[in-house]
Amino acid sequence: MANSAESAAARLEFIRTRMEKARRRFGAPPEAVELVAVSKTFPADVIEPFIAAGQHVFGENRVQEAKEKWPGLRQKYPDLSLHLIGPLQSNKAREAVARFDVIETVDREKIAAALAAEMARADRHLPCFVQVNIGGEEQKAGVPVDQAVAFVRNCREVHGLTIAGLMCIPPDGQPAGPYFAHLATLGRAAGVEQLSMGMSGDFETAIAMGATHVRVGSALFGKR
Repeated sequence: MANSAESAAARLEFIRTRMEKARRRFGAPPEAVELVAVSKTFPADVIEPFIAAGQHVFGENRVQEAKEKWPGLRQKYPDLSLHLIGPLQSNKAREAVARFDVIETVDREKIAAALAAEMARADRHLPCFVQVNIGGEEQKAGVPVDQAVAFVRNCREVHGLTIAGLMCIPPDGQPAGPYFAHLATLGRAAGVEQLSMGMSGDFETAIAMGATHVRVGSALFGKR
């Protein structure tokens, strides 16, 4: 586990170097790719060396975990940005808007409405991503592929949400490239500029397909 400043900096540099090599090699559209360090399940003392090494964008799966873990880190490092990358229940919308800076998992009408209402109440309007069930898997969250473009439009026009991009998790055990390419096509059709796709095992492929954000956990923090 990366729990020292030296090992955190080395792991971070290794991933960033691979990201930049992939971006230059494949000529992806974005001028830069944002690394979202997935810190779910890891305590603050493991995360802090990565902050000290220059990583300021993190991803968490659970609202409750973020509520317990991040206030102290945010007080110490006020320029942190926290992405919600796990499923969101409508009754957690208030906490999500209060605790996060980006919501990557808008995947149904009820969530869009709850977030819009809470952002209006709090006067805190966060950028959001629509999560697409790119593999059509029953066990995974996300808007069906054939509804994604219309759902983005509905989120914008009906709920007034700022939909910055699309997010997906491709099926396990299958080549990720075609799924990432499909998400990029959907992104163009929906008129969004950002794509959150790619994790520790496939982020270079995602960059090749135009990812603007990659969500890397185990390659930075080690196994959970």
